Amino acid sequence: MNPDWRAFLTARGAPNATGAAAADCTRYDLSHLGLIAVQGADADGFLQGQLSNDIRILSATRCQLSAHCSPKGRMLDLFLALRLPDGIGLQLPRERVAPAIKRLGLYVLRSKVTLLEHSDGPVRIGLAGTGAARELERLGLPVPEQNFAAVTADAVTVLRLPGTPPRFELIAECARQIDLWDALAPVSAWGDADAWALLDIRAGIPSVYTATSDAFVPQMANLQLLNGVSFTKGCYTGQEVVARMQYLGTLKRRMYWAEVETDIPPQPGDALESAASTSEQGAGRVVDARRSGDGRYELLAVAEIAAAETGEVRLGADGPPLRLQAPPYGFQAPAG
Repeated sequence: MNPDWRAFLTARGAPNATGAAAADCTRYDLSHLGLIAVQGADADGFLQGQLSNDIRILSATRCQLSAHCSPKGRMLDLFLALRLPDGIGLQLPRERVAPAIKRLGLYVLRSKVTLLEHSDGPVRIGLAGTGAARELERLGLPVPEQNFAAVTADAVTVLRLPGTPPRFELIAECARQIDLWDALAPVSAWGDADAWALLDIRAGIPSVYTATSDAFVPQMANLQLLNGVSFTKGCYTGQEVVARMQYLGTLKRRMYWAEVETDIPPQPGDALESAASTSEQGAGRVVDARRSGDGRYELLAVAEIAAAETGEVRLGADGPPLRLQAPPYGFQAPAG
């Protein structure tokens, strides 16, 4: 975490989502998310040959989800990619920053590309709730209308992220964020990292952690439904496997939203079990999970479609049953 930002937050206390009971928006410190800066004359071309999405359409007004896959087409990391003033930023869980830099670095070769740990660079905060857009307008900041749209004004970049109610990420230098945080404090609650991750889960946005790295082909995590895969961009690492799954209709697993009652917190990578499963790989795995109440958790899980549709799916062999549902965007592929 940026040391000045850490000192500022420490002086302000600790997250307390109930601290502003009448608030219709919540602010979040996003320092739990890491950031890689990809810089150099060949940065765009390098990432175009490595990531699942089309870097050519990444711009100052558009961010995107994009995966880095193994040659077997499984996601090693999943990024929120965005334009930075001096390159391209790849946002992901902090625990994955060093492994991602190491893996991407294997492909740099003679390219004019530098991969930098940038997590302590620009400060990132989140804002979500029915009143979030109103508060952005009150602060004189733009309100992007479409998911994954980006607008920069007054030294702040505002990203709109999927979710209901509306959700935004604000990126700026530390001094600017301190002003914004203090301006938001009287009218908003302060949510923690788990609460932000829960918003991702409810929006059907997957994350890749160390426990699930190299576990899922992008389509298993619905990335094609989130416009996180381009099937027209050309070659990238793992592209043949990803394309074959898309065009031959071989997808047998997909990601569901689920709710479960348990005293043991589910963890990314936890196995799912089902008597209806015929796969040697099991019925599926947890993508991410967060507590949503006493003894209750919401999660994203990649599950075998046949098992999900014809039989009960449980969290572990003797665990509680999962109430599986389609994510909010459904299972219909986007047009085009």
